[in-house]
Amino acid sequence: MVEASSMSVVSLISNATIVVQLVMALLILASLTSWYMIVGRYRVLGRAQKAGRAFEETFWSSDDLASLYKQSRENPHPDSGTESIFRAGFQEFVRLSKSSRSADAVMDGSQRAMRVALQREQTRLTRHLPFLATVGSTSPYVGLFGTVWGIMNSFMALANVKQATLSVVAPGIAEALIATAIGLFAAIPAVMAYNRFSAQSDSLLTENEMFAEEFSSVLHRQAHGRGA
Repeated sequence: MVEASSMSVVSLISNATIVVQLVMALLILASLTSWYMIVGRYRVLGRAQKAGRAFEETFWSSDDLASLYKQSRENPHPDSGTESIFRAGFQEFVRLSKSSRSADAVMDGSQRAMRVALQREQTRLTRHLPFLATVGSTSPYVGLFGTVWGIMNSFMALANVKQATLSVVAPGIAEALIATAIGLFAAIPAVMAYNRFSAQSDSLLTENEMFAEEFSSVLHRQAHGRGA
């Protein structure tokens, strides 16, 4: 009969084979890193949503785009994607309007600048999501590898004893199951966070795209009104 002290989680981990210990260490590192990224993404997306909606309210309540642009340049909000799109589009609009280019050329340049800003915002919002997806999809299999290795060593140990008892195979199987548990512990939060943050970033990007379209309409009226 195996004593309870020898079957504690700490003792099982410390007495596990080097391969299983490496698997556990890798999974724990992946879990800690994913939790760090989860907290960071939660804060970034929360600030982006709040700042973006605040700037939209300021934009639609403003009657002077030039003053709003000046204020945005002097005190930019790094978390607002809509503000970045506005700043990029209006800056290009003003620059091209001072040249002798046609209204359509001015609009093409402004829209191109807004698309670049939108792409940068997409990169910012979706940063670290591929890592969470990787942890969520691979951690169970890494833990399964540790499980298979531990069970294999347990059965190999039977060859060195005359009488097979539960005390011979139980520690190896238990340490193998711990590897599986750690793999699931790393995977489940990563998958849940990835799904939530992907949906949230997609929603924010849709709002940014809608703002870019609406802002393009405003600039279109100004460009063709000036050219008339």
